[in-house]
Amino acid sequence: MSNRTKLRPQSRGPASVAKTPTGRRLASLALAFALGALLAGPIGAVTAGDDPAMTDEVAQLRAEEAQRDAAQIVDLTAQARLVQQSLVPVLDGLASAVPIGGEPGPLAAGTDVTGWQATTAKAVEGFANPPSAGTGVNIARSGLAAAVRTLDIAVDTYAAALAVPAAARPQLLELAGRQRDAAVATWSTGATQLDVLNIDAGNGHAHVFLPAVPGQDGLTADGAPEGK
Repeated sequence: MSNRTKLRPQSRGPASVAKTPTGRRLASLALAFALGALLAGPIGAVTAGDDPAMTDEVAQLRAEEAQRDAAQIVDLTAQARLVQQSLVPVLDGLASAVPIGGEPGPLAAGTDVTGWQATTAKAVEGFANPPSAGTGVNIARSGLAAAVRTLDIAVDTYAAALAVPAAARPQLLELAGRQRDAAVATWSTGATQLDVLNIDAGNGHAHVFLPAVPGQDGLTADGAPEGK
């Protein structure tokens, strides 16, 4: 039997743990946490503090945006009224050619359809390259712009129906009618938003709706007097 004394493994204390790779990582994390806690207070105080110059600048920017939007509401309303007036004859013609909920009527003359296409193309162009504006104005303008694009497609579909054999025409006529209906509904959404914007801006009601059928509005007006 050996005379050597067997030594018991010594337990590792904090110092020995720190010498291991795991210990060194834990020590680094602890140091980083401690430094972060020390720095958090001053940084938070600086961030939370109100800078008068910054506050004034933000208020000025908001005032400028409000003034810009107020002017754009007036301009967009005027544009919507002009576009509405130009599109009413197109919608009246489509109402006769593809009545809502009814069988297709007599075919429109090719010259009339060409005129519809010119009108809707001009309306689409009028909404191209919109100026920068607030969310509310953007929603109204986007709704009106989407509506005229959809109506432009409806007119093109009707023109395509005139160019195909009679047997293939009913499907295209039905599609043109559905596209027309979607255009009127989409315009109504944009026009409702425009009405709300005018009320909030102190301009009173602005009812700029498109007729689903001749003499009617896409959405029933709320009954309030115009501009009140």
